[in-house]
Amino acid sequence: MQYFDTHAHIGLVCEDPIEQLMVIQEARQASVTRLVSICNSLFDFVRVYENLKSALNVYHSVGVSPSEVKNPGKDWIQTIEASARLPRVVALGEIGLDYYRKFGDKKSQIELFITQLDLAGKLNLPVIIHNREAGKDVLDILKDRLPPRGGILHCYSENAEYAKKALDLNLYFSFAGNLTYRNAKNLHETIDVLPTDRILIESESPFMVPADHRGKRNMPKYLPITARFLAEMLDMDDEELANLLWENSNRFFGIADE
Repeated sequence: MQYFDTHAHIGLVCEDPIEQLMVIQEARQASVTRLVSICNSLFDFVRVYENLKSALNVYHSVGVSPSEVKNPGKDWIQTIEASARLPRVVALGEIGLDYYRKFGDKKSQIELFITQLDLAGKLNLPVIIHNREAGKDVLDILKDRLPPRGGILHCYSENAEYAKKALDLNLYFSFAGNLTYRNAKNLHETIDVLPTDRILIESESPFMVPADHRGKRNMPKYLPITARFLAEMLDMDDEELANLLWENSNRFFGIADE
């Protein structure tokens, strides 16, 4: 049995290169044998990519998150284009809209989001989408601009009705440790309306730690807790669900199974 963590901020879990590799090793020991490293800024991407170059089970996504809208970096479009050609870069992200934190103004966030969606289409990459209190704008934009390879609504936080609308697009739905929270009724109801071939899981480490470890920094090694909770919700055997999620993750990112 093996798991695929589709979204982990390894650079935020720890900064030291040796400690980052230890995080990957601990995840392996917990049967999390593949993961996608996510960075909010291009500066962080360059650093973390170099640190994890020897970890062949780690894949990468490159992009500028809404938190960096005021300073995406010099020649940021060219940097993304160059980074997309690096080995094991499998997606553009995370990108999207965040109206909760109010990073910059809405217009600037939307322009950054649309530019990167178009760029993903040009680079033939799927996208990893951040949405916080911006659901309507995110979905309206994706209806016109989602690239052919599709996208992930990461750390899904909307409700079941929103998911039904999003299912019309080539979108996957990724759930983090907050799925295990008793009060996450919107997420539990969403699981009931989703086809299982559109479901992914993620650690979202160091955030969204599963309920069993509330108060701790989240780690990729805790991912199986979320998987077991999801298996119970779907009335599936743990191994059956692990295989399903593994297939879904590899298919979305275009990674050949070994």
